[in-house]
Amino acid sequence: MASEDADEDVNRDTGGRVGGQVEAAAARGAESPGAGVAQPLDPKIAAAVAAAEAAGPAGGETVRIDSWIWAVRLIKTRSLGAAACRGGHVHVNGERVKPAYSVRVGDEVRLRHEGRERVVIVRRLIRKRVGAPVAVQCYIDNSPPPPPREATAPAGLRDRGTGRPTKRDRRELERLRALAAQGGLGGPGRPGTRPRSS
Repeated sequence: MASEDADEDVNRDTGGRVGGQVEAAAARGAESPGAGVAQPLDPKIAAAVAAAEAAGPAGGETVRIDSWIWAVRLIKTRSLGAAACRGGHVHVNGERVKPAYSVRVGDEVRLRHEGRERVVIVRRLIRKRVGAPVAVQCYIDNSPPPPPREATAPAGLRDRGTGRPTKRDRRELERLRALAAQGGLGGPGRPGTRPRSS
């Protein structure tokens, strides 16, 4: 209650809704709502979070899920967010959702994109895309760790500056690509050809 009264005083002092929200958010930007211990934020990040909240929805307005996952940088474009929703790759609180679903603070969003599953809890509603340091302040990330990258070099890549491959090199590259595509199975020669009989 005391913080709400302080916010109303700030709104009255600044004479405007947006200015009051920016200052109020910057004042409370030093604490992290999802964490048990208050963690100080960089003043630039706190100001950017405040600006993002000010540009966010006013009282009673909502934010679409495709817009939110784009704004917090979970996906590169809003159209990709909408396509992910239509394809069934976005779930909110365990239910598959459409692109126009209205997301709320506290919702659990599960997104499968580019072979990785992201699990986040909504902390702030924003509409405009923000930088990465600000975006991580808008959700709590409960995602599993990303899968390890393969240590082997991809088959068929040549060193830079070695020139154009010879016919023999091209055959070797084709053979390596065929082996990689088949999971390491297959014999010598080009794919789809029978070995010569002597």
